[in-house]
Formats: sequence, C-alpha cells, structure tokens
Amino acid sequence: MTSQQAQTVQLQPQEEEKKSLSQYFSPQVTSYFIAGGCAGAASRTVVSPLERLKIIQQVQPRTSEHQYRGVWASLVRMWREEGFKGFMRGNGINCLRIVPYSAVQFTTYEQLKKFFTGHGTKQLDTPTRLLSGALAGITSVCTTYPLDLVRSRLSIATASIPVQAASASTLAAQPSLVSAYHTSAHPAMAEVFTKADLTMWGMTVKVFREEGGIRALYRGLIPTAMGVAPYVGINFAAYETLRGILTPPGKSGVARKLTCGALAGSISQTLTYPFDVLRRKMQVTGMSSLGYQYNGALDALQSIVRTEGVLGLYRGLWPNLLKVAPSIATSFFVYELVKDLLGAT
Repeated sequence: MTSQQAQTVQLQPQEEEKKSLSQYFSPQVTSYFIAGGCAGAASRTVVSPLERLKIIQQVQPRTSEHQYRGVWASLVRMWREEGFKGFMRGNGINCLRIVPYSAVQFTTYEQLKKFFTGHGTKQLDTPTRLLSGALAGITSVCTTYPLDLVRSRLSIATASIPVQAASASTLAAQPSLVSAYHTSAHPAMAEVFTKADLTMWGMTVKVFREEGGIRALYRGLIPTAMGVAPYVGINFAAYETLRGILTPPGKSGVARKLTCGALAGSISQTLTYPFDVLRRKMQVTGMSSLGYQYNGALDALQSIVRTEGVLGLYRGLWPNLLKVAPSIATSFFVYELVKDLLGAT
C-alpha cells in the first residue's frame, strides 16, 4: 500500500465523522433550535401572570379562608400585594428554562419525525407523531428539569399562601419573623426567604444545600416525565391534525393557525393535567411553610386523593386552560414564523 493510499484510508473515518456531525449541526437543525427557543420565550411571557396563578392554586392548602380563589380576583390580589413584579415573578427563570426546553423539544420532534419516516420514504401518521412528540417531551424535560423546579419555588415564595395546620408545639418551636419574605398570611408560621434566596441562583443553592443536594433538584422528575410524554405527543399530533383540517391550501391565515394551536394545547393539557398537579406538589416538598412531605410520586398521589378527592388533581385547571390557549397558539405560530424566516422546511 502506497503512502497516498494509506492517507486516503486514514481520512475516510474522519470524513465520515464530519459528515455525521454535520447532520446534527446543519443549518436546518440550527434553525429548528432557534425557532423553538423563540417560540418558548414568547409563549411563556404573554401568559406569565396566569402561569404563576396556576402554580399557586395547585400547591395552596385546600381548606383556608385565605386561598387564592377565582381567576380575576386572584390576579387583582396578586397585583395589589406585589404589583407588576408579582405578575412576572418567576418569569425570568421560566424563560431561561423554556428557551432550551422548547428548542430541544421542537428540534428533537423534527428529527424524530424524519428518523421514523425514513427521511420521507414512509408516511407520517398519527402514531408516529404521538411517539415522536412523547420522546421529544421526555428529552426536553430531562434536560431542563432543575430550572423548572426552581421556577416553581420562586413563583410561590412571596405569595401569601396559608400554611397547613400545625401543632402548637411545632409553632412554638418556630422563631418569630421580623423582616423576611414568606409564603403565608401568618408570619409566625412562615418560611423565611432572604433577598438572595429569591434569585435563580440563590433558590438553587438553598434547595441543594437544605434538601438533599442534586437529588432534590430532580424531585418530581418521574411524574413530570409521565405527564410530559403524553402531553407533548398529543399536543403535536393534535396540532398537525388540526392544521390539516383548518388550514387547507389557500386558507392558512394567522387566525386559523392560532386557533389550531389553542385547540391542540387545550386538548392535551386537559387530558394530562393531573400529572402537572402531582409534579408541582412534588416540587414544593421540603418547603416547611406549606407542610407537604411525600415519600415519592405514588405517596403524593395517594395523599392528594385521600385528603382532597379526585378533584384535587384538577385544582387550578381553569386558569391553566385560560393560559394554555394563547400560550400554545403563540408557541406554534412563532415557531413556524421564525422557522420560515430562517429558511428551514
């Protein structure tokens, strides 16, 4: 073998490796990633007040005169107590989480569709959309879960949520509060948060230090994945099916596209909502002021059904539905808009 032939043989694996990498980092894949990130940030920002209200209603104790009741009354209360910052509380970290989350989700979904259809050689049917969406959802949530948990903590840290009933001995053992942020209308029963704790990094460190390290930052991941997989699968499948019905050739206006996204999001969220409630309950386990202590997802599920009934799994559904319609509609619309601007197909 000549030296030239040897160099050719040596270069072949390198060329194949470069070709393989180019498939994953092609301009088209980059366009999917950028469009997905923009879609996520836009969709969450427009519904930030409703997103925070949903979390508060999901985790507040069931029996109390100080509950957040009703969508409009709760939004007014939030504004009165905390102003515009209250509406946007947790939105910064939510956008920081949702940009990579949405980018990974949309990109993974597009790539999985191509993989399962042999890059266009097979027909794209509903089961394929469901499977692609489910796997894309699991991938994205595993990638960004700690940010979601910290965002949930920040969303409720300053809300005046009443605590669970506690014994006299427990209350006597708690120190009095002079000046601190808390999650209760009764300061003597509240959990202390410093200003440093109410930042993304501060809350992350607090959870890591006080609740069990890395494992605490992934508390609730299993029920989240269980809920996200069918939710994202149904979401993508419903959207593409509705697009085929409501936006035939020549009738693909903005209103029709937004309607498809709103309907798809409402359907998928309603069907998988109990998983979302379970996820939030798991995420705030460890916040002493709320009184939730679960030994796992199954224990949390049994406890919710036992103490609140099946309806406890649907608490906060109404503001969630009000949030989902514009959120998912904005997400799909912005994604397709940016993707088209970047020339991706």
